[in-house]
Amino acid sequence: MPVIKSAIKKLRRDKKREKQNDDFRKTLQAIIRAAKKQKTSKKISEAFSAIDKAVKKNIIHKNKAARIKSSLSKPATKTTKAPSSAKTAKKPPTKTKKRSTTKKTRTPIK
Repeated sequence: MPVIKSAIKKLRRDKKREKQNDDFRKTLQAIIRAAKKQKTSKKISEAFSAIDKAVKKNIIHKNKAARIKSSLSKPATKTTKAPSSAKTAKKPPTKTKKRSTTKKTRTPIK
């Protein structure tokens, strides 16, 4: 146990921060699990937001965050691409008007 007053305060701060980080890490994992299970755009965006906050607070490394985001976004891109290519609306061709051409005449230079 620390003896110096500032060391005692630091230990108190560290315990409090460790608990906060553990709680945040647990909620982050729960959000990621929910996003992997349901795979809706709302859940995925919530997970992305939570991951970015964890990186900002130095709870997880930025490369780990990128890896998690990549794994979350892969199934979403496969499901969203299929319906969009099936529905393609064709526009009716627009009519072009024929323009009458006029012959240009030269004016003599004086």
